[in-house]
Amino acid sequence: MKTLWAPWRIEYITGEKDNGCIFCDKPKEGNDKENLILFKGESSFIIMNRYPYSNGHLMAVPYRHTNNMSELNDDERLELMNLTTKCIEILDIMNPDGFNVGMNLGTAGGAGIDDHLHFHIVPRWNGDTNFMPLIGDVKVMPEYLEDTYKTLSEQIKNN
Repeated sequence: MKTLWAPWRIEYITGEKDNGCIFCDKPKEGNDKENLILFKGESSFIIMNRYPYSNGHLMAVPYRHTNNMSELNDDERLELMNLTTKCIEILDIMNPDGFNVGMNLGTAGGAGIDDHLHFHIVPRWNGDTNFMPLIGDVKVMPEYLEDTYKTLSEQIKNN
C-alpha cells in the first residue's frame, strides 16, 4: 500500500476556527490576496474556496449576512448573479469542459456555512473524477491554490 501525504490539510483539521463569519470578516481585513478574494463589487464579492472541490472553485458572496435570498434587494441579487457569471467567464482560462454552479441552503442542504448564502462555481473537466475519492477518500489537486489565485487574479483584471 502506498501513502499519499497531504500535510497542508492539518491546518484545517487542527487550526483555530474563526468565531465570526468568514464571508463578513474577510472582505474587511484588507488582505485580499491572503484571503483569496479576487474581486469586490458594490454588494457582493468573489472569493476562492480555500478547500476546493477542484482547482478554480470560486464562490460569489453577498456582503449582506443572510441565508435567505428573499432578504436581498433587487440590486444585490442582480450583482450576485452577475458575479456568478463573471466567475464562469474568468474560469474559461482554465479550459474546463463544464461547471457545477449552485448553492447549498441550510445544513440539511449541505451548506458548510449555513448562515451566509453563497454561490459555488466549480470548473469540471472530462475525466476529472477518478478512483481516489471512491476507495481512498482522497482528492488529487493538480495545482497549488496560490498558483490558481495568481492565474485567476490576472484574468479578472483583464475581464
